[in-house]
Amino acid sequence: MSIVKKPSKTSNWYLPGILSGMGFTFKTMIKNIFNRDKMPTLNYPEQKYNYSSRFKGNHVLTVKKDGSLRCTACMLCATACPADCIKITASEHEDPTVEKYPINYEIDILRCVFCGYCEEACPVDAVRMGPEWQTPGLCGSDFNYDIQHLAYRPSLKGGALSRVDEEERHKSGI
Repeated sequence: MSIVKKPSKTSNWYLPGILSGMGFTFKTMIKNIFNRDKMPTLNYPEQKYNYSSRFKGNHVLTVKKDGSLRCTACMLCATACPADCIKITASEHEDPTVEKYPINYEIDILRCVFCGYCEEACPVDAVRMGPEWQTPGLCGSDFNYDIQHLAYRPSLKGGALSRVDEEERHKSGI
Protein backbone atom coordinates (compact mmCIF):
# COMPACT_ATOMS: atom_id res chain seq x y z
CA MET A 1 0.00 0.00 0.00
CA SER A 2 1.40 3.37 -0.94
CA ILE A 3 0.45 6.66 0.58
CA VAL A 4 0.41 9.71 -1.63
CA LYS A 5 1.14 12.97 0.12
CA LYS A 6 0.01 16.30 -1.14
CA PRO A 7 2.95 18.48 -2.09
CA SER A 8 3.48 21.30 0.39
CA LYS A 9 3.99 24.87 -0.68
CA THR A 10 7.66 24.88 0.46
CA SER A 11 8.57 21.74 -1.50
CA ASN A 12 8.49 23.67 -4.76
CA TRP A 13 11.10 26.15 -3.56
CA TYR A 14 14.65 25.36 -4.63
CA LEU A 15 16.31 28.20 -2.76
CA PRO A 16 16.38 26.53 0.71
CA GLY A 17 18.07 23.40 -0.71
CA ILE A 18 20.62 25.44 -2.63
CA LEU A 19 21.44 27.64 0.36
CA SER A 20 21.86 24.68 2.72
CA GLY A 21 24.22 23.01 0.23
CA MET A 22 26.25 26.19 -0.17
CA GLY A 23 26.37 26.60 3.63
CA PHE A 24 27.73 23.07 4.07
CA THR A 25 30.36 23.65 1.35
CA PHE A 26 31.44 26.97 2.91
CA LYS A 27 31.67 25.40 6.40
CA THR A 28 33.83 22.53 5.05
CA MET A 29 36.06 25.00 3.17
CA ILE A 30 36.68 27.10 6.30
CA LYS A 31 37.42 23.95 8.34
CA ASN A 32 39.99 22.80 5.73
CA ILE A 33 41.66 26.21 5.53
CA PHE A 34 42.35 26.34 9.27
CA ASN A 35 43.14 22.62 9.71
CA ARG A 36 45.46 21.92 6.78
CA ASP A 37 47.26 19.10 8.61
CA LYS A 38 44.00 17.13 8.89
CA MET A 39 43.04 17.49 5.22
CA PRO A 40 42.67 14.18 3.37
CA THR A 41 44.28 15.55 0.20
CA LEU A 42 47.90 15.91 -0.86
CA ASN A 43 49.54 18.94 -2.40
CA TYR A 44 50.46 16.92 -5.46
CA PRO A 45 53.68 18.13 -7.00
CA GLU A 46 55.29 18.72 -3.61
CA GLN A 47 53.84 15.69 -1.83
CA LYS A 48 53.50 12.27 -3.43
CA TYR A 49 51.49 9.32 -2.25
CA ASN A 50 53.55 6.28 -1.27
CA TYR A 51 52.06 3.17 -2.81
CA SER A 52 52.60 -0.31 -1.42
CA SER A 53 55.24 -2.65 -2.81
CA ARG A 54 52.47 -4.63 -4.54
CA PHE A 55 51.44 -1.64 -6.68
CA LYS A 56 51.33 -2.44 -10.41
CA GLY A 57 52.32 0.62 -12.44
CA ASN A 58 53.99 1.03 -15.82
CA HIS A 59 55.51 -1.96 -17.57
CA VAL A 60 59.23 -2.72 -17.56
CA LEU A 61 61.15 -5.17 -19.74
CA THR A 62 64.03 -6.58 -17.71
CA VAL A 63 67.52 -7.05 -19.08
CA LYS A 64 70.29 -9.58 -18.56
CA LYS A 65 73.64 -8.74 -17.00
CA ASP A 66 75.10 -8.04 -20.45
CA GLY A 67 72.33 -5.49 -21.23
CA SER A 68 70.33 -7.60 -23.68
CA LEU A 69 66.62 -8.23 -23.23
CA ARG A 70 65.58 -11.17 -21.10
CA CYS A 71 62.46 -11.69 -23.26
CA THR A 72 62.46 -14.90 -25.31
CA ALA A 73 59.44 -13.88 -27.45
CA CYS A 74 57.39 -16.84 -26.22
CA MET A 75 54.16 -14.80 -26.67
CA LEU A 76 52.72 -15.92 -23.31
CA CYS A 77 52.27 -12.33 -22.10
CA ALA A 78 50.40 -11.38 -25.27
CA THR A 79 48.24 -14.50 -24.97
CA ALA A 80 47.39 -13.82 -21.31
CA CYS A 81 46.55 -10.15 -21.88
CA PRO A 82 42.75 -9.65 -21.63
CA ALA A 83 42.93 -6.23 -23.33
CA ASP A 84 44.99 -7.55 -26.28
CA CYS A 85 47.36 -4.59 -25.97
CA ILE A 86 50.70 -6.43 -26.36
CA LYS A 87 52.14 -6.96 -29.85
CA ILE A 88 55.36 -8.98 -30.30
CA THR A 89 57.34 -9.71 -33.46
CA ALA A 90 59.91 -12.48 -33.04
CA SER A 91 63.04 -13.27 -35.01
CA GLU A 92 65.75 -15.92 -34.94
CA HIS A 93 68.83 -15.02 -32.95
CA GLU A 94 72.36 -15.14 -34.38
CA ASP A 95 73.53 -17.09 -31.34
CA PRO A 96 72.63 -20.80 -31.84
CA THR A 97 72.08 -21.25 -28.08
CA VAL A 98 69.26 -18.67 -28.15
CA GLU A 99 66.19 -19.76 -30.09
CA LYS A 100 64.49 -16.40 -30.72
CA TYR A 101 64.18 -12.86 -29.42
CA PRO A 102 61.77 -9.97 -29.94
CA ILE A 103 62.65 -7.48 -32.66
CA ASN A 104 59.48 -5.54 -31.88
CA TYR A 105 57.66 -5.45 -28.53
CA GLU A 106 54.88 -2.89 -28.13
CA ILE A 107 52.35 -2.23 -25.41
CA ASP A 108 49.41 0.12 -25.99
CA ILE A 109 49.11 1.64 -22.52
CA LEU A 110 45.77 3.28 -23.32
CA ARG A 111 44.22 -0.17 -23.82
CA CYS A 112 46.02 -1.78 -20.88
CA VAL A 113 43.97 -2.50 -17.75
CA PHE A 114 47.08 -3.00 -15.55
CA CYS A 115 45.91 -6.42 -14.39
CA GLY A 116 49.39 -7.94 -14.14
CA TYR A 117 48.58 -11.09 -16.13
CA CYS A 118 51.53 -10.43 -18.44
CA GLU A 119 53.86 -10.36 -15.43
CA GLU A 120 52.41 -13.59 -14.07
CA ALA A 121 52.52 -15.40 -17.43
CA CYS A 122 56.17 -14.64 -18.20
CA PRO A 123 58.31 -17.73 -17.47
CA VAL A 124 61.65 -15.86 -17.54
CA ASP A 125 60.70 -12.72 -15.54
CA ALA A 126 61.08 -10.50 -18.60
CA VAL A 127 57.95 -8.39 -18.04
CA ARG A 128 57.42 -6.62 -14.77
CA MET A 129 54.96 -4.02 -13.55
CA GLY A 130 57.07 -1.22 -12.10
CA PRO A 131 56.36 1.43 -9.48
CA GLU A 132 56.01 4.30 -11.97
CA TRP A 133 52.47 5.51 -12.50
CA GLN A 134 52.72 8.86 -14.24
CA THR A 135 52.27 8.59 -18.00
CA PRO A 136 52.16 12.05 -19.61
CA GLY A 137 51.71 12.43 -23.33
CA LEU A 138 50.39 14.86 -25.91
CA CYS A 139 48.79 12.43 -28.36
CA GLY A 140 47.72 8.80 -28.54
CA SER A 141 50.89 7.65 -30.27
CA ASP A 142 52.90 8.66 -27.19
CA PHE A 143 51.25 5.77 -25.33
CA ASN A 144 52.50 2.99 -27.62
CA TYR A 145 55.56 1.89 -25.66
CA ASP A 146 58.28 0.11 -27.61
CA ILE A 147 61.39 -1.80 -26.52
CA GLN A 148 63.42 1.38 -26.04
CA HIS A 149 60.87 2.86 -23.65
CA LEU A 150 60.06 -0.37 -21.84
CA ALA A 151 63.64 -1.50 -21.19
CA TYR A 152 65.98 1.44 -21.60
CA ARG A 153 64.12 4.60 -20.52
CA PRO A 154 66.24 7.05 -18.50
CA SER A 155 64.31 6.51 -15.25
CA LEU A 156 65.44 2.84 -15.23
CA LYS A 157 69.12 3.91 -15.24
CA GLY A 158 70.38 1.36 -17.74
CA GLY A 159 67.64 -1.25 -17.43
CA ALA A 160 65.98 -3.23 -14.65
CA LEU A 161 67.69 -6.43 -13.63
CA SER A 162 65.53 -9.50 -13.42
CA ARG A 163 64.67 -11.10 -10.09
CA VAL A 164 66.35 -14.24 -11.41
CA ASP A 165 69.65 -12.32 -11.71
CA GLU A 166 69.16 -10.75 -8.27
CA GLU A 167 68.60 -14.16 -6.65
CA GLU A 168 71.74 -15.55 -8.32
CA ARG A 169 73.75 -12.56 -7.10
CA HIS A 170 72.55 -13.03 -3.51
CA LYS A 171 73.34 -16.77 -3.60
CA SER A 172 76.86 -16.14 -4.87
CA GLY A 173 77.46 -13.49 -2.18
CA ILE A 174 78.19 -10.60 -4.52
